[in-house]
Amino acid sequence: MREIYHFFLHLRLHYQFFLLSGGYLLGGLMAGQMDTGQFWLQFLNVHILLFGGATAYNSYWDKDEGPIGGLRNPPKMTLWMHPVSLLFMFAGWIWAYQVGTVYFLVYGFSLLLFWLYSTPHARWKGNPHLSLVAIALSTGLNSVLLGATAAGGSLSVTLVLAAIGASLVLLSLYPVSQIYQFDEDQKRGDITFAGCYGVMGVKRFYLFSYFFGLLVLSAGLYSFFIIPALLLFIIGLLSGVIIFKIIVTLTGDPVEYKTVMRVKLLASLSFVLFLLIANSIRHEWIGNTALKIYF
Repeated sequence: MREIYHFFLHLRLHYQFFLLSGGYLLGGLMAGQMDTGQFWLQFLNVHILLFGGATAYNSYWDKDEGPIGGLRNPPKMTLWMHPVSLLFMFAGWIWAYQVGTVYFLVYGFSLLLFWLYSTPHARWKGNPHLSLVAIALSTGLNSVLLGATAAGGSLSVTLVLAAIGASLVLLSLYPVSQIYQFDEDQKRGDITFAGCYGVMGVKRFYLFSYFFGLLVLSAGLYSFFIIPALLLFIIGLLSGVIIFKIIVTLTGDPVEYKTVMRVKLLASLSFVLFLLIANSIRHEWIGNTALKIYF
């Protein structure tokens, strides 16, 4: 029971729901229609079986002893957790087939990227550039596409544009936690973005990735919904400046870890809450409302 509890911790569900669900919800907002039941069932599929399974699979190979994203003191993983984490992802992929071919293929592509990211046979995580590609596509762009197709919508150029912007915003904070995992990564032979470019490189990357991504995301959303796009851009701009003022002070001292994770949580949670409200108005999850015309 203790090991099962440890495995559950490594799924990092709070991380999946509050930090990584924004892309999926954005896809739902931009879908031309909404199959609410299917959308929320696949939300669980994506964030528990796919993202949760991938996170546990990554933890198995990393064998971290220091703080990682969403876990300050990660418990040790045992042998059985390796096949079970894969089982989670493949069970989700089989479930994805009932939604449709496009959804099934996008889900499978994300699964492949997660495997390439973590497995010793490829270990994209150990490459400062391939790791960014894997995260940007799997938890960024593909998450938006999965949300849109699960809702019953179809892919479009503007949807992909918004997905690219969302990927860059998500990616902007990705290397920050690597600053506090340098010793662990070095033991494994991984060369992360933070390890390659240092603290200053992480700060510069955030500055470019976040604000350029916000611009692209807002432009993509603007073609669908003008008012929400403007609100998102203004709120995102203010939030980005506040976050940067915190990030610019980081030195790599382990005592900063709690602050870093709090910043990531608050930033992502704000994005998720905004999209939940927008979806609720757009798809009338909170009843018929006059605000729907703006969403």
